[in-house]
Amino acid sequence: MSSSSAEETMLADESATVTVRAPGRLHLGFLDPSGSLGRRFGSLGLVINGFETEVELGASSSTRVSANGPAALADVERAEAELRLLQRHSGHHEPLHLRLVQVLPAHAGFGSGTQLALAIARAFAHWHGLDLSTARLAQWLGRGQRSGIGVAGFDLGGLLVDGGPDAHGEPPVMLSRIALPAEWRVLVVQDGAQRGLSGAAEQQAIRTLPPMPQAQAAEICHQVLMRVLPGAAGAEFAPFAAGVTHIQRLLGAHFAPGQGGHAFTSAAVGRVMDWIGMHEPLSALGQSSWGPTGFAILPSMARAEALAGALYVAGVVAPSLSLRIVSGRNTGATLVDRRPGASVR
Repeated sequence: MSSSSAEETMLADESATVTVRAPGRLHLGFLDPSGSLGRRFGSLGLVINGFETEVELGASSSTRVSANGPAALADVERAEAELRLLQRHSGHHEPLHLRLVQVLPAHAGFGSGTQLALAIARAFAHWHGLDLSTARLAQWLGRGQRSGIGVAGFDLGGLLVDGGPDAHGEPPVMLSRIALPAEWRVLVVQDGAQRGLSGAAEQQAIRTLPPMPQAQAAEICHQVLMRVLPGAAGAEFAPFAAGVTHIQRLLGAHFAPGQGGHAFTSAAVGRVMDWIGMHEPLSALGQSSWGPTGFAILPSMARAEALAGALYVAGVVAPSLSLRIVSGRNTGATLVDRRPGASVR
């Protein structure tokens, strides 16, 4: 074979890849973080457009992980660990090249760790022809143990509610999935100078929080069942927004001891949320997970754009903050198989 033919074959092999793109999500809150009826957590979450993790998997002479753009060393190391786990559980040890094309911001409230793990796992399973559910892959990688929003969001998108893990530690069961109305928009407020709790620090914070009274947990569940879900299902924005904001106020007060005594991890995000609460009452406000990302859900693009402009005019957007308007995403992850004869999914 000539050198030019060899180069062409190598390039063809390198282009035979499987790519998975997984959407980010906002964690809108736990239903019963203290388990007042014996079952802890339960979650409300929303999958959104505009924030994604993308990975690409292909054959290689040796197993390796590389990254594009802003992917950090920690992302690469995490991906290497996920690949090792997948190889161990599946028994498939063929060398592969995993490329992190883009990753969600880490520890910011978008579910970056779970989406990276599931994107890698789905690409790996598809590459090897393994018919495995996302729930099984999540179990292999130790994901979705406290909240099922990331796992279900990877598959389905939408506005999601799970019932929390059971007493035996089985993964959370999905209770509801509703498509968010297409015209609604989310103003995402990010603080690049802050990070939310994760890992051991998150576990310690949860252990040391005072128990949430059963009455407050019941109030959150009532708001979800009779305001948030019916509002989304019937495209009635006002009850939806009132329910989400009320839930976030209860949870912000509960988790404040783990966030320096504040409802928002980022003081700069908190100032923006306070301003919105005073000047745009018809909005669903809160913080995703441990933050620092805040959100304001609005009934239309026009309202979202007007609000973003007003925030800048009012001078409440600190230099560390960035604002972005996105829509809800009612579909899950996508997979593209570029191997000869494969189809797009």
